[in-house]
Amino acid sequence: MKGLTEVRTLKEGKYVILDEEPCTIVNMSTSKPGKHGAAKARIEGIGVFDSQKRTAIQPVTAKIYVPVIERKNGQILSVLGDTAQIMDLEDYTTTEIKIPADLLEKGRIEQGKEISFLVYDGKYKVDVK
Repeated sequence: MKGLTEVRTLKEGKYVILDEEPCTIVNMSTSKPGKHGAAKARIEGIGVFDSQKRTAIQPVTAKIYVPVIERKNGQILSVLGDTAQIMDLEDYTTTEIKIPADLLEKGRIEQGKEISFLVYDGKYKVDVK
């Protein structure tokens, strides 16, 4: 699910869709309007699910898509290698989510623990702060 907003309303740390992928804005700069043109904004973002850097340049009055990313809580049912089976605590559905290596090494992922995760358009990511 996604919504439309003007480029001028975006801020660093918020989500935006760049190259059909949801991204977190890490840097945003605007230029002054020229003699015959409108002010432009340069948006730099890092993909939420794939961690790739993306850039877009748009007029500040242009409309851009903003993803609606859900943050859910779940319980870890089992861990097998780098994949964890997580049960959503709201609707009790189970999904398998790939766990980053740094979380496995720290021992934060254990069977029976509660964890938060992000969901957007069939993509999942563990979100541990």
